[in-house]
Amino acid sequence: MFFNLVPEKLSWLGIIILPVVICAVLLSLFKDKLPKDQGREFAVDGKLSAGKVRGAGIIFVCSFIIVSLLTLNLPASGIAVFTNLEYYFYLILIFLGMLSGYLDDKSEKPWGEYKKGAIDLVISALTAANFVYFNRDLLSVNLFGMSLNIPPIVFGVIAAVLVWMLINATNCSDGIDGFCGSLTIVSLISVMAANVVLNVEDVRINYHIIIMIFTLFPYLWKNAQPSTMMMGDAGSRALGLFLCICILKTGNILLVIPFCFMLCLDGLLGIVKVSLIRFLKMKNAFKNIRTPLHDHFRKNKGWSNTQVIFRFCMIQALISAVTVVALK
Repeated sequence: MFFNLVPEKLSWLGIIILPVVICAVLLSLFKDKLPKDQGREFAVDGKLSAGKVRGAGIIFVCSFIIVSLLTLNLPASGIAVFTNLEYYFYLILIFLGMLSGYLDDKSEKPWGEYKKGAIDLVISALTAANFVYFNRDLLSVNLFGMSLNIPPIVFGVIAAVLVWMLINATNCSDGIDGFCGSLTIVSLISVMAANVVLNVEDVRINYHIIIMIFTLFPYLWKNAQPSTMMMGDAGSRALGLFLCICILKTGNILLVIPFCFMLCLDGLLGIVKVSLIRFLKMKNAFKNIRTPLHDHFRKNKGWSNTQVIFRFCMIQALISAVTVVALK
């Protein structure tokens, strides 16, 4: 491949510059081909998003996949990237997660909750099965001196549930310009730091994290308030899936809690609230809390969008930093 023919520094520049250039070019070329948002009825200031380009996730996810395939071998790592079926399957699953979200984005009638949940569950189960098959040495909980081996079937079920939860958490958190992308980047950097501290042998995942982060830059440039473009379900679902894959590869599945704490708190609280009301008939569940949580702080506490983004990211960075230090 191309990067085998160039010096090491150019290889590093490749995984930094290529994602930015490819994503920026594709966003410029295809922005008029993407669907337009119709505004969200129940979200705070949801009508303000009406008419904006929606579904940009298909652009940055495809850019991520393209760069990942172009950088098959990096001299800087001494390890072949995406040379086994595990990583090819991850790319396919990320693409499918993005595609299901994009088809929902462009649909005149939004898909129902159960339809989207079922699709997410299938993708989550396949992701968990792929991880379990190729990582039999990582099917345990090793955190803060605790070690517990978990049977493959049980681990697969737990992993599938976590993937499903994170897909939906990132999806629900995508309600403010720049919020979901920024918070995801903080979580991804946290995973990279943990990989270094834990001396994770498979360093390939850090390269993919770098590619994803720099792929998000051109999108976030256009998604900064006042935005002209939104990722839609195409982006948020794929980001949640990728983030969970990265955490699974650390070999410490419980790290999903501290490294994705704010994403999960923001996105999953609404799912819990709806489930309690719908299935357990608890009509007063969290009655004083508006969900997603970012809407609670905007509407009930008077925070601006900028305050929500910065404060949530700072809290997540603090939680992640404490966790990484505790891992040493």
